[in-house]
Amino acid sequence: MRILIIEDDKKLSWLLQFKLEQEKYSSDTCNDGRDAEYYLEQNAYDLVLLDRMLPHKDGLTILREMRARGNNTPVIMLTALGELSDKVTGLDCGADDYIVKPFETEELMARIRCLMRRPSHLESLDVISLCDVVYKPEENLLTGPADTCTLSQKEGELMRLFLRNPDQTLPRQTIQTRVWGVDYETLDGNLDNYIYFIRRRLKNTGSNMEIKTVRGVGYKLETGGRDV
Repeated sequence: MRILIIEDDKKLSWLLQFKLEQEKYSSDTCNDGRDAEYYLEQNAYDLVLLDRMLPHKDGLTILREMRARGNNTPVIMLTALGELSDKVTGLDCGADDYIVKPFETEELMARIRCLMRRPSHLESLDVISLCDVVYKPEENLLTGPADTCTLSQKEGELMRLFLRNPDQTLPRQTIQTRVWGVDYETLDGNLDNYIYFIRRRLKNTGSNMEIKTVRGVGYKLETGGRDV
């Protein structure tokens, strides 16, 4: 599982990264809002730990922009602002959890495990349009230039994940966590089978997009340089 730490206190960010590595999580760190934008645009994460008060762009603005772009990655806000009104504001902006500094790392790890147990179907069911396809999650319908097809539930969750992260390499572990959950042991062959299924769905709808294998890492939905 891959986690992004957005925290301007470098000592705290290093501590969190060390603790996450002990828990067998991989992580990236950045220390201001401007860098956070770059990381969120270039990579797909299973979870974001987001400081509320940051240089250049504050955490609430980053969170609002994530949700406006359709990025439904779980977010835990880390902040010294512990008033009830502060918590309500953070949650209303799209945070999944809110933890007040100072906190015990054991509590944070427990909250991370709790969030990662949530199934991916709790994510937004808004219609997704990308390049030459339209996906309707509530009906599990994928429409392209040539045809419309119905996807199974897991095919739909995979398709939504790729459409939300175009032209980004998604590690196998990230895909498994986001679609099957952290507690579900997915066989590699099972994931490969589902990738084959949704590749065929894209082809049958006449889409020019392709899901490419990134050897040794995972998969990437290539849009062919089209506007996304």
